[in-house]
Amino acid sequence: SKRDIDLSSLNGLIDDIEYELRGRTLTAVSSHEIGDMVLKRLQKLDKVAYIRFASVYRDFKDVDEFIEELDKLR
Repeated sequence: SKRDIDLSSLNGLIDDIEYELRGRTLTAVSSHEIGDMVLKRLQKLDKVAYIRFASVYRDFKDVDEFIEELDKLR
């Protein structure tokens, strides 16, 4: 099921990433960098959304990796 995160918060997350990218002198950005930027902001916005995104983005190999990530949130 989807998380109940209001649209203005999501737009703020996107705007913040866009603002950070526009402030860079480099024109190319890797998908890895964008993923890290999303993770950083999701962690502050919604920890469940963060862990869901992280589980796919970081491709946890086993339950121990998943638990380690959860422990970081505590």
